[in-house]
Amino acid sequence: MGPAAPNSPPIDRRRPATDKVTTMREAIARYVHDGDTVCLEGFTHLIPTAAGHEIIRQRRKDLKVVRMTADIVVDQMLAAGCVTKLVSSFVGNSSAGSLGELRRRIEKGEPEPLEFEEYSHYGMVGRYLAGAQRLPFYPLRSYGGSDLPSVNPAIRKVMSPYTAEGEQPEALYVVPPVHPDVTIVHAQRADRLGNTQVWGLTGVQAEAVFAARRAVVVVEEVVPDEVVRSDPNRTVIPAHAVDAVVVCPRGAHPSFAQGYYDRDNDFYRTWSQISADPARLRSWIDEWIHGTRDHADYVAKLGTELHSRLAVGEALSLPVNYGRRR
Repeated sequence: MGPAAPNSPPIDRRRPATDKVTTMREAIARYVHDGDTVCLEGFTHLIPTAAGHEIIRQRRKDLKVVRMTADIVVDQMLAAGCVTKLVSSFVGNSSAGSLGELRRRIEKGEPEPLEFEEYSHYGMVGRYLAGAQRLPFYPLRSYGGSDLPSVNPAIRKVMSPYTAEGEQPEALYVVPPVHPDVTIVHAQRADRLGNTQVWGLTGVQAEAVFAARRAVVVVEEVVPDEVVRSDPNRTVIPAHAVDAVVVCPRGAHPSFAQGYYDRDNDFYRTWSQISADPARLRSWIDEWIHGTRDHADYVAKLGTELHSRLAVGEALSLPVNYGRRR
């Protein structure tokens, strides 16, 4: 038997209605501590890279990182010595190759072994849903025939309490909830209270935020309340679930922010070469993360030519009439 599923702790979601805008440095210093369980979510799109870099700058250690698709930012945090355990359902360099540091740690235990807890994509979604809804577990059928339960003792079976007449009781696989100490997500925009709007490719950002004890939202821009109120269906994360709002333009690079900038495919392809060489990888971290004051400095170092190449044109959505009482 594996460890017992964690109890669902009470989480106070009553946030004061106040301005939550702060700097990245202050947000990470306040909400990310050594030994914490840290969730970084964003599915291909809106990956919170800048937040990961600031965690590296502040030299956090012994972190348990929860990320459905562990990619470049996790590889960088591993190489910087921040992470001792990874909980994920996919590891890879987003269709562009391998993650050298992650592979060395899992396959060879070099320079140190990495504890890896593996689920399927839907298994991770189920964990977030259970965490967000304060459920003791989340049932799913998709592990039938899979070998994942044999390598992850947290994936267990329960008997369904509902059986149709004439049928045999059904055993279902279940996954435990996840309750990060802090969830960090990137988004296009928010107001100063933390009402956060996302469009384009979305993942499990909202579920990951509601599952966590604290939440930091990093955005391309802060907009007036009226902008958010004029388009309420884009508000994926409400203010009462947010502790801090960080304004960080291009904070998702090398991933993309729909409507703001494109994906830097060249960076993804180059990363496989960088991370394949431990010395080159650590040199990159020294130059591009420890060698920059903040993400604005990192963006300036990338250069204007790159920003021009990743610029996107307009593709405006048509207005919607929500209607109101006269």
